[in-house]
Amino acid sequence: MTPSVRIHYHRPDRGTTVFVEHLLLDQPDVKVTLLADYQGEDAYAGDRLILSAGAPIVWFVFPNLCRDLGRFHLADGTFTGWYTNLRAPIRMKGPDWYCTDLFLDHWQPADGSPGEWLDEDELDAAVGAGLLDAARFDIVQAERAAITAELTAGTWPPAHAREMDLAEARRLLK
Repeated sequence: MTPSVRIHYHRPDRGTTVFVEHLLLDQPDVKVTLLADYQGEDAYAGDRLILSAGAPIVWFVFPNLCRDLGRFHLADGTFTGWYTNLRAPIRMKGPDWYCTDLFLDHWQPADGSPGEWLDEDELDAAVGAGLLDAARFDIVQAERAAITAELTAGTWPPAHAREMDLAEARRLLK
């Protein structure tokens, strides 16, 4: 049976949510999890629905980076695109993983249309409210620059993340 992990996801302005996910791949440079049934509110990029309640998400967690990558879907399994979440360094203690959101995210639609940075207003508000210190703001700026360069070079999302679609993730779920 596929092991589970508990991801303690802290958002400084909203508290901590714990997600129980299936650990599909456990390598030093990438961990792949499956959240089989997203229970949050529908998510949008602009007016485009990118994630619906009941949808699966395949997550690529990079322990050595300050970002995660979600392969987002609708409840019927339709792939909508790539969601890059910026976060503080992740701490892994056995099946419990702890991370703190850094507010800024990037959305890359599956149809190949231009991507966009999301929640810049939330980042600015967090900085203004003192929820994000200078060190974490520097992490955000460095990750944003690195991701922008990788998007320009065509190397983000990474190849292994592009190759593991929902069908493959479900196949690994045993």
